[in-house]
Amino acid sequence: MSDFRMFGTLGSALAAQTVRLNTVASNLANADQAAGSTDAAYRARVPVFAAVLDQAQRDGSTVGVQVRGVAVSDEPPRVEYQPGHPLADAQGYVYYSNVRPVEQMADMISASRSYEGAAQALGTVQELIQRTLRLGEGA
Repeated sequence: MSDFRMFGTLGSALAAQTVRLNTVASNLANADQAAGSTDAAYRARVPVFAAVLDQAQRDGSTVGVQVRGVAVSDEPPRVEYQPGHPLADAQGYVYYSNVRPVEQMADMISASRSYEGAAQALGTVQELIQRTLRLGEGA
C-alpha cells in the first residue's frame, strides 16, 4: 500500500472511531432517562461498520472502514415500579433506558485507544514521507 493511500485508510479509521465515541457519549448522556412507555424509552445506539475493499486490486485488500449507520438496540428498556413518579403509566411503571453505563465506558476506552493508535500511525506515515523527501535534498 502506498503511503498516500494510508492517509485515506487511517482517515477512515479516525472518522469511524469519532462516530463510535459520539455514539457512546449520546448513550451515556441518556443512560438515566425515564419515560412513560416502552416505546418512548431511550434505546442504546451502536455504530455499524463495514470494511471498504479496493476495487482496483484483485485480491480484495481492505483500504478502510465505512460507517454504514447507527443501529438502535432491540433490547427492552429497564422497567421499575414507581407509582408516585410523574412519568409512571397507569400500572405505576416507569421505563428507563437500556444503556449499560459500565459497558459504554469500556467501549469508550476501546474507541479512544483505537483513535489514538490511528492518529499515531498517521503521524508516523507523515514523518516517513517528510524524511523521504529530505533524502533528495542532499543530492
